[in-house]
Amino acid sequence: MNFVNPKHERWFTVTGEDGPMVTLTPAAHSLLSLAQWHSVRAHWPIEMPVGVQLPNDAELSAISADLDRIDLIALNFPKWTDGRAYSQARVLRSRHRFDGEIRATGDVVVDMMPLLQRCGFDAVVLRGDQVRASAEQALLRFSAHYQGDVRQTRPIFARSADELSQLTGQTFIETGASI
Repeated sequence: MNFVNPKHERWFTVTGEDGPMVTLTPAAHSLLSLAQWHSVRAHWPIEMPVGVQLPNDAELSAISADLDRIDLIALNFPKWTDGRAYSQARVLRSRHRFDGEIRATGDVVVDMMPLLQRCGFDAVVLRGDQVRASAEQALLRFSAHYQGDVRQTRPIFARSADELSQLTGQTFIETGASI
């Protein structure tokens, strides 16, 4: 998981005094709102890296035709208790086979880390009061899970004996495979 430091971020939003600019000139590593993307996608250079911020209530069909042109999708968690962005990430990875960066933004807390990773997020911008070291520890807490996810699609009971032998004894117990 990549932890994004906003101070050293290469992706930038394009805003004016009153919010997102509607008329803009294409520039590499622009992180655009969905409305901005729709206004420029027809003339955006194919080879130029672009990111799109997608609200968690947006339908993925709004960008599904453009996924091969998008390098980064930033999914927003307006509250840490609102999990719709988990579903968006899972569908982007499993159904649409999006292989670009999926970034969690907004109210992202340490407790969310394992599920973010299992749903297909590969980068996060932690909420300001969260500690990166704690987030890294949360990712190490469980090395395997009983259910499948976007990284390992088969549940543990459907894996081969060779695959299971690679799990450590403690991991095997923690995943529930010993039950």
